[in-house]
Amino acid sequence: MSYRLEPARFADLPGWHQDDPTAVIDAMRRCHKHVSTVKAYRTGSLGISVADLLPALGASAADVDTGEGARAFFEEHFVPFRIIPETGPGFVTAFYEPEIEVRAEADDTYRFPLYRRPENLVDVDESNRPEGMDPYFAFGLLEEGRVSEHPDRRAIEQGYLAGRGLEIAYAKSKVDVFFVHVQGAARLVYPDGKRRRITYSAKTGHYFSPIGKLLIDRGRIDAATVSMMSIRGWLEAHPDEVDEVLWHNRSFIFFREAEVGDERLGPIAAAKVSLEPGRSLAVDRLIHTFGVPFYIASESLTRLDEGKPFQRLMLALDTGSAIVGPARGDIFTGSGFDAGERAGAVRNAADFYVFVPKAAATRYGHG
Repeated sequence: MSYRLEPARFADLPGWHQDDPTAVIDAMRRCHKHVSTVKAYRTGSLGISVADLLPALGASAADVDTGEGARAFFEEHFVPFRIIPETGPGFVTAFYEPEIEVRAEADDTYRFPLYRRPENLVDVDESNRPEGMDPYFAFGLLEEGRVSEHPDRRAIEQGYLAGRGLEIAYAKSKVDVFFVHVQGAARLVYPDGKRRRITYSAKTGHYFSPIGKLLIDRGRIDAATVSMMSIRGWLEAHPDEVDEVLWHNRSFIFFREAEVGDERLGPIAAAKVSLEPGRSLAVDRLIHTFGVPFYIASESLTRLDEGKPFQRLMLALDTGSAIVGPARGDIFTGSGFDAGERAGAVRNAADFYVFVPKAAATRYGHG
């Protein structure tokens, strides 16, 4: 996708002087710890590297406790550029961390499993991809030394993985499990009050096929009002059609278990740090680098800020198969039911401003 960057001033950012991006600095500290002690993030095609970000990431250790101080921090370390795609305005959706009641053992009610990664599901790249396998597939099934396509959602839900001890926990709704797959994480709530977290570990490799689009194409729901809630409502009203609709999305997600540490923060995402609710953005990682700040402005997105237009600094901390393009983002709204209500209907045009570290800004036509 073609796009260009247009230098901007902080005064050009709608609502900048009313925003309080202190929480973004908190998230930057977590990124700094990861890239300093574990591994640097891969540089996206836009070309902003961790080396470019390090001065700002290092400076994030200083105490900043006011919105004014946080804005001054970003004005000192970054230059904003508006991303202008050739195809029109940017676009945002939102995601959240579901909270779901589960049981450790299956019973007549709680019988729909959440699975760990199978031991014979292997990463696939050009070194082991069999001839004829779609280059999209990043995972495959290893059997007798040969890699092939892993069975899909339908096969798994019909029992392909049963009896292998891969079940993490059991939910009472197949639809709930499906939406945990869509979000890629969840908080599990057990009868004794114990809470655990599951986060994305791997997937079968198949393309993600949105069931909302399927239902729109079939004329079953209205494109103008489609949301997670309307899709759930349709599935609840048509139980005999649930399997066929869900199986349309052949992609199936596997999880790993984790503790719930700080209740305020979201799960550890693709950037290997905890998501900051309301300030974390999933981006196209082929283009953008994790740890880069983005300012998002959307006049039409008013459901997240009490009726006011969404105008907020975010940090790139995650990605997703549906997040494709230079000005395409997915906003993390938090954990639990209310966060899901906020996230479910976000589908809005938005302006994207990428914050380029000052030392690198000359490469993009500034200064």
